[in-house]
Amino acid sequence: MEERLADHAAADAPPPTKDGPDGPPPSGDRSGEPAIWSRNFRYYFTARSAGLLSWAMLPVAVSAGLLSGGYGLDTAGYSMAFLVAPFAGLVLFGGVLADRFTARRMMIIADLANLTAHVLLALLFIHGIDHLWQLYGLLVVAGTANALFQPGASSTVPLVSRDVQGANGVLRTSEAITGLGGPALAGVLVGFGSTGWVMVISAIAYGTSAICLFVLRLGVVPAPPAGQSLWRNLVVGWQEFSSRSWLWGVILIWMFYAVLSWGPQLSVAAGVLVPEHGASAFGLVNAALGAGTVAGGLLAIRYKPQRPLAAGAVAMMAYPLYPLGIVLGWPVWLLCVAQVLVGVGIGVWGVMWATSVQTQVPGEVLNRVHAYEVAGSVGMYPIGSALAGPAVGAFGTDAVLVVGVVVGFLTTAALLAARPIRTLQRVPDRA
Repeated sequence: MEERLADHAAADAPPPTKDGPDGPPPSGDRSGEPAIWSRNFRYYFTARSAGLLSWAMLPVAVSAGLLSGGYGLDTAGYSMAFLVAPFAGLVLFGGVLADRFTARRMMIIADLANLTAHVLLALLFIHGIDHLWQLYGLLVVAGTANALFQPGASSTVPLVSRDVQGANGVLRTSEAITGLGGPALAGVLVGFGSTGWVMVISAIAYGTSAICLFVLRLGVVPAPPAGQSLWRNLVVGWQEFSSRSWLWGVILIWMFYAVLSWGPQLSVAAGVLVPEHGASAFGLVNAALGAGTVAGGLLAIRYKPQRPLAAGAVAMMAYPLYPLGIVLGWPVWLLCVAQVLVGVGIGVWGVMWATSVQTQVPGEVLNRVHAYEVAGSVGMYPIGSALAGPAVGAFGTDAVLVVGVVVGFLTTAALLAARPIRTLQRVPDRA
């Protein structure tokens, strides 16, 4: 399919724009500004890190808080469903709204909604849950807020840093660190009976994020044509998404990968490692994954290949090592080594992918395209996770893990075999 990487440049008039809080950016040479750590990026990095920390703490705090409070696994499961379902179902509309009203405004609204929800969750856990519908309702608010936030989180990166790939490497590193530290902090606080205080910390973090986003100076922000309906915005977003074969090709491959390999792996691995080696060993193995992801993010700050998706696919070749090691009965230390390598691969791929989308897609449709990307890839993960138990019951643990190994190798092979993906060229950094 013919790629349309520069369709908008051929228009008779430039795309509509929306001015940021400080109006258009000043004219003149801005090359003296740091390539990554500009004023805007420092504020955005703080906002994003605070939000990621809170989001990482929430599932652990809610699940552990409910279980320690005498509620059953079914209640904890329903809670996670009420948190995740709105995100998966509404992220497409989040992309449309971010393009219509600017990502910055939608992210601030999302942060304020999350702040309010977490204050109420704190009160609920501190004073006791009288009615579960109150908890479920607040989790729906949190999930909806994150659906509004997520599309803008990607499209803002090119606006706050000249070195988009380097910025994504820094953000990926922050995501890995908060992904490690958030659940650990939440677990410790819940262990001391302080689930409510986890929510207080999260509320403060979301307030910090909202303030940092408010003081950003983004200048002119691309926007879709005025007068288009919500439905038309969705249709245009789909047309932009489907017109790029490298983009939908990756998502199509990723859907199979998420259902057959990525989705089932966590619960299946836990079912093997926890009985054999204990929960602490399982936690150590997952910590090794986080450490590898940090290393991959740091590596991707400097490593800038001409064909980013091809390089990212090669890095993902390490992914099958972990499930293969479980099948072969590797000791815990060797599984940790495998997970470090897997994490490096995931970190490099994540940065290459995010940077490609952010630099190849025009700004006025980027939020909507990113929303389709998230819905198509991440949205398939819960399906794979849900099928893990029945699949193990029907075929056995080793068979499910072996399928994950094979699909992991085939994923890399498919990414490298698809010419539009393999040959996609890197967009140079802005001067």
